[in-house]
Amino acid sequence: MDGRRKAIVGEIPGLRRYARALMHDADAADDLVQDCLERAFLRLDNWQTGTSPRRWLFTLMHNLFVDGVRARKRRGEVSDQVAFDAPDLSRAPEQNGVLDLRDVLDALQDVSPERRAAILLVGVEGMSYAEAAEVLDIPTGTLMSRVARGRQDLRDVLDLARRRRILKAVE
Repeated sequence: MDGRRKAIVGEIPGLRRYARALMHDADAADDLVQDCLERAFLRLDNWQTGTSPRRWLFTLMHNLFVDGVRARKRRGEVSDQVAFDAPDLSRAPEQNGVLDLRDVLDALQDVSPERRAAILLVGVEGMSYAEAAEVLDIPTGTLMSRVARGRQDLRDVLDLARRRRILKAVE
């Protein structure tokens, strides 16, 4: 395997993590990663040798995701949310007020796709604002706004879910 292919293969774990958080469905996420890798290997000449393929691959994946959302809207599929079918990877919280991974993943699905992508690239994948803005093909200021608003949306969704759990416990 040549160096370029090896570098691309090395990015698969990050691509899978990003796809699963975007899609909230393991099978759909794996399909997205596969589509991304197929496109990358078909367009290998578009990647500038000597640079990390990370931004290029995440840009490809993001564009495929956006195209898929648009296609679902055209077909009239209103909701792009599907139950997360990964095994429960976390233990139940040992103290009150601690959210488990499933709560956060569920809450992320209530954040708009644009804001969710920004949060995931910066918060989960550890990209700088400049790198994430380049991946999403938006100005850095717009990305910063999406991250800030997306984090607030996430906090609001999680707070609402927590209040609902408290009310159920009281009833």
